Amino acid sequence: QVQLVESGGGSVQAGGSLRLSCATPGRTANTYCLAWFRQAPGKEREGVAAINWLGSTSYEDSLAGRFTISEDATKTTLYLQMNSLKPEDTAMYYCALRYSTHWYCRAERAADFGYWGQGTQVTVSS
Repeated sequence: QVQLVESGGGSVQAGGSLRLSCATPGRTANTYCLAWFRQAPGKEREGVAAINWLGSTSYEDSLAGRFTISEDATKTTLYLQMNSLKPEDTAMYYCALRYSTHWYCRAERAADFGYWGQGTQVTVSS
């Protein structure tokens, strides 16, 4: 049974950086789409970034350039490097997984992802 376990959240001042991690033990297929979503209080969950098993990445348009999604060489840990953080980045961040043999991989619809972590809180103060 696949498990997704996020870590690395915390409180930072605007302009700071954080790196989120998501351990993904128990994956049963080599073709997949991994993604980060976030949800702020009172708002809908929104996609942040995604990466497929080929290493192809995609980003929500407004976040490209500040956020970087990556996987480690062993393909067991997903990362999200967040730089130049802003108060509007404050949210609970979730990693998500869907198995797929198609290369297309974007964090567009949360409903497309069947596996989720418990979330890690990111708070950015001004």
